[in-house]
Amino acid sequence: VLKLFVRRIERSGINVVGAHEIVPELVAAEGALTKAMPRKSDWRDIEAAHTAAKAIGALDIGQAAVAIGGRAIALEGVEGTDGLLDRTRQLRDHGRLAGRTRGVLVKCAKPGQELRADLPSIGPQTVEAAHAAGLAGIAIEAGRSLVLEGPTVVARANALGLFVIGLPAAEPMHGD
Repeated sequence: VLKLFVRRIERSGINVVGAHEIVPELVAAEGALTKAMPRKSDWRDIEAAHTAAKAIGALDIGQAAVAIGGRAIALEGVEGTDGLLDRTRQLRDHGRLAGRTRGVLVKCAKPGQELRADLPSIGPQTVEAAHAAGLAGIAIEAGRSLVLEGPTVVARANALGLFVIGLPAAEPMHGD
């Protein structure tokens, strides 16, 4: 839908520019953004959540997933990332994730996504919600995601002991 909307705007003579082109300093870098680093078990969670996020993205459902213990336990839908993290917190609070610690949020662009109109993003609220959900960290797609209020995100994640990392992008940065 966003691709069609952007194309229609461009046909009327308006050049559509993505946020990543206007404020490139918001684009997530590859590698560790925080002091904390993923453990070996976190990398299994990152892989599981990344696979799940790409799968739901291909179906145009969402951009994020949470994995704990090497398997995806929650997927983003219409409620967005805040709702996904709140649901994860509730699952933990109600004992549905008993004995399971840590876990990771992965957020990435949908395959073929129109990046000029809807880049995945995280901000301070994402860090707070991930911490409240009992997660160990956040992984985002480098070069294809935004980190809003970057210094605040890094400082707060460091204070809470969460890692934030930029994963290598699966696709180059351009709108289709």
